[in-house]
Amino acid sequence: MGNNIDLNKYNIRTDLIIENIDDNSYEGKIEKEERGNVSITTINVDKKMSSSINRKVGTYITIEFEDITNYEDREVVGECLESELKKIVNISNIGDDDECLIIGLGNRKSTPDSLGPKTIEKVMVTRHLFELNTDVKKGIRKVSALSPGVMADTGIETYDIIVSLIKEVKPKFLIVIDALASSSIDRVNKTIQITNTGINPGSGVGNNRKELSKDTLGIAVIAVGIPTVVDSATIVSDTISYLFRHLSYIKNNYYENKLVVSRDSKYIDKLKNSDLSMDEKRELYGIIGGLSEEEKKGLINEVLNSINYNLIVTPKEIDFLIDKLSEVLAGSINNCLHRSVNNY
Repeated sequence: MGNNIDLNKYNIRTDLIIENIDDNSYEGKIEKEERGNVSITTINVDKKMSSSINRKVGTYITIEFEDITNYEDREVVGECLESELKKIVNISNIGDDDECLIIGLGNRKSTPDSLGPKTIEKVMVTRHLFELNTDVKKGIRKVSALSPGVMADTGIETYDIIVSLIKEVKPKFLIVIDALASSSIDRVNKTIQITNTGINPGSGVGNNRKELSKDTLGIAVIAVGIPTVVDSATIVSDTISYLFRHLSYIKNNYYENKLVVSRDSKYIDKLKNSDLSMDEKRELYGIIGGLSEEEKKGLINEVLNSINYNLIVTPKEIDFLIDKLSEVLAGSINNCLHRSVNNY
């Protein structure tokens, strides 16, 4: 095509740094590791990289997995999360006995946004024991927790509640938990992002609140988030991509074995290694078929936003998934903060 499409105006929603970068463009800044079925990507953003991807300087760790409902997989994810949290704590120069305040952002009345409040219900709080001069076991850290709700319920900006709490409680650092948005259906409820750069609550769904970070709060802030929603444009775009891959897989394998197109749990992995050529895509979809993934998603986004049909969507079993994800988060946070606790 002769004209370039400006993607900036399409507001493609994502809170995940891994969806904003190209591995080949930042050699030496990205480290990858595999632990069983779990993939861990560490991205160290410096000033130069920060200006090009519009992300704050700091460390971002992304943990990717397939099935949080499987007990064995869930245990591995929990152990990985615990070790990566400890890494972020060390990077942030947080001492073993420094007091922690855990904040669970989100609306507990909205299931996909209830990850923060649900996790808060399961974390181990101990500040009251220290305040009452109880004989606390060695290796237990002073921890308090709060779910401040949303401004529609309280009438108060979340940032203002947290600032007031910090002045009274005086923690040395914060752990902030929130549900995120993704620009890929493959990562919904299958990705955990940890960073020491803080968080902008609601940014992924276009509802930006005041930033929670060391710059604004004066103490270290560790943000932990999981994408639980995508928008309709992402679903449509990813569906078209999988349609191309499905047709390519059938074309390349049908004559070898007619059973090869049967569905099984590994079919999606087979599709990821298949795709039609650009000419084949154009033959099927004309000009639309010739667009890049970014251009295609941007165009769909523009259409759906124009008619107010770009809905925010979550899986049908989200209530069950949130319960399992919050258990993993709480267990890993407890293990990370308290040396004498082991939830796994």
